[in-house]
Amino acid sequence: MSRNVVSPMRFRQVHLDFHTSEHIDGIGADFDPASFVSTLKAANVDSITIFAKCHHGWSYYPTKVGKPHPRLARPDLMGEMVDALTAADIECPLYISVQWDELTAREHPEWRALSATNHYQRAIFGDPSAAKQLSPAWHTLCLNHQGVRRYILDQAREVASNYKTQGLFFDIVLTPDCVCTACLDRMRLNGLDPLNPADRLKNDEAVNEQFRQETSAALFAEFPDLRVFYNCGHIHKQGRQRFSTYTHLEIESLPTGGWGYDHFPSSARYAATLGLDFVSHTGKFHTMWGEFGGFKHPDALEYECAQMVALGSKCLVGDQLHPNGAINPDTYASIAPAYARIKKLEPYLVGARQISEVAILSAEHMNPQGERNDPSDDGASQMLQELKWPFDVIDLSARFEDYRLLILPDTIAVDAALAARLEAYLAQGGKLIASWRSGLSPEDRFAIDFGIERAGGPIAFSPSYMKASKSLDPSMPETAFVCYDTADVIRPAGAEVLAEIYPSYFNRNFAHFCSHQHAPDDPAAEPLGAAVTVHGGAAYIAYPIFRLYRAMGQPLYKYVVRGLLTRLITDPVLQTDLPSSGRATFTTQPDTGRHVLHLLYGPPQIRGKEVPTEDGSHRVMEMIEDIPAIGPVTAKVRLPSAPARVYDALTGEDIAYASEPDGVYRVTLPHLRIHSAVVFESAS
Repeated sequence: MSRNVVSPMRFRQVHLDFHTSEHIDGIGADFDPASFVSTLKAANVDSITIFAKCHHGWSYYPTKVGKPHPRLARPDLMGEMVDALTAADIECPLYISVQWDELTAREHPEWRALSATNHYQRAIFGDPSAAKQLSPAWHTLCLNHQGVRRYILDQAREVASNYKTQGLFFDIVLTPDCVCTACLDRMRLNGLDPLNPADRLKNDEAVNEQFRQETSAALFAEFPDLRVFYNCGHIHKQGRQRFSTYTHLEIESLPTGGWGYDHFPSSARYAATLGLDFVSHTGKFHTMWGEFGGFKHPDALEYECAQMVALGSKCLVGDQLHPNGAINPDTYASIAPAYARIKKLEPYLVGARQISEVAILSAEHMNPQGERNDPSDDGASQMLQELKWPFDVIDLSARFEDYRLLILPDTIAVDAALAARLEAYLAQGGKLIASWRSGLSPEDRFAIDFGIERAGGPIAFSPSYMKASKSLDPSMPETAFVCYDTADVIRPAGAEVLAEIYPSYFNRNFAHFCSHQHAPDDPAAEPLGAAVTVHGGAAYIAYPIFRLYRAMGQPLYKYVVRGLLTRLITDPVLQTDLPSSGRATFTTQPDTGRHVLHLLYGPPQIRGKEVPTEDGSHRVMEMIEDIPAIGPVTAKVRLPSAPARVYDALTGEDIAYASEPDGVYRVTLPHLRIHSAVVFESAS
């Protein structure tokens, strides 16, 4: 399929939810076009996604395809918004809900998805009714029905034909684990087993891809300038072909809504490699989408938006319009400082790309039937963020040779084709860090030369202990430290051993236990095998160190990886003394010759202790309330040539710098609050 060539998205966007019940009167009665536009302008907003059709199934314009909201006070509320926004040069993509459409679910029950697990979003926990009929749940439509697909396409054509819009945002394109009659028939036809969850997922994904292919082909042919995005709440790490029907990407990642503050950077580091313009969603909400009367602290929004642009993304803040149509001034007062910062920064963001020396080969990509946001990917991303090593998350379509070091986190199986690529990469001077089962062939042997061999299965002690040399990292303790996960027995066969695995006295059970948790390490015992090795440019860690760090947060696990990174790359492109909760990225603007160093500090804290979830459990909430200034902060960057000038992107003030050997330049900022962008201007 030939993708539309569209104009770049704008940097300062809002997504204006408007999921509005038919049981409320006077929908849009208080909408004021002048107030709407002036509020957005005062908040520095230059694009806002507005609603054509919501999850309730109602449309907000005089549609001939769907049904207008029965209590609309203004017959063409959406059209009035479009006209006012267009006159003010504010872009207005249009929103269409796809699989959540309560009106259509009631009128066409034959089109409903039937969940194999009777799971429906927003259902009351414990509701035993079929399809959660007694819950205020969204009842998902199945895209395996041609009538559903035709309905969505017809409405998309209607709004794209009749209103001046830059794009369509198709929301809720899900994998509902569907076992409706149509999906059962389709699975049987394609040799899939409806009793197998992996096969049901394959069917859901194929059905969704058919919908995307049909819809984009029709829209691209008729509207060549139209942007199109299909939202499923995640940017799947399935390779570039997964997004052939998209014109751009939108990363949904509301930190306080359950995603947390580590989710967005991992997704953005992957999205940035795909060659598509992308924007990232946070929210003005205290919790998540759909919260009325919730407000996020302006410092949090300022930090989140600064992090977005530092990672190459455009910015978007989610809001929800009151049913009466009146825009909320408090929301936009909180957005204004963040977008004032982004507006000043824009000259240093256009065309910028990350300088990344390290790449994480995604475990999610290599294990596509596994979890979204694989814990090994997340742990590796978290480590590198905290260590301030610039990195990308990649799939197999990426060029390994574009990176100085590859990380294979925990579960990357290596077939003959990948082994050949990795061996060639190492032969050309590339470096490699693999952990646990990464690097193993389908025959359960090491597929590349790590200078080690497997000497049995998993070690017999849980947990076990690692004792490391300070030559690995100066922060290694003299004594053994506990590792709360499994490891395989590894013997050196030419590799240098930097750490070894030691047993406890015994595993804890009813017959013998010691103290409150596990038995201590046995100082008289022989090591069980190598824990960390290095052989030429290839390092190996016997534990699943990345998922282990995500689970436990023990800094020593991170220092193990730090030691290998600094051993394998002795001249990194970026170094800084920012604390571990700080963030740093380094970008280049090839067309201008600029390099821009982004330094951020905004550590979240756990404040909410019992935020309810759909399954009846509770979660904690990370949030940012106020961000203190820190400093001084020092950073070093390696540049291809000496800068003609170094200055602050926001103020334009010069920043003193010092030259060091090998093209390294050092700056020290007296203080840092939230974010600083340091520009290194080239002489040419």
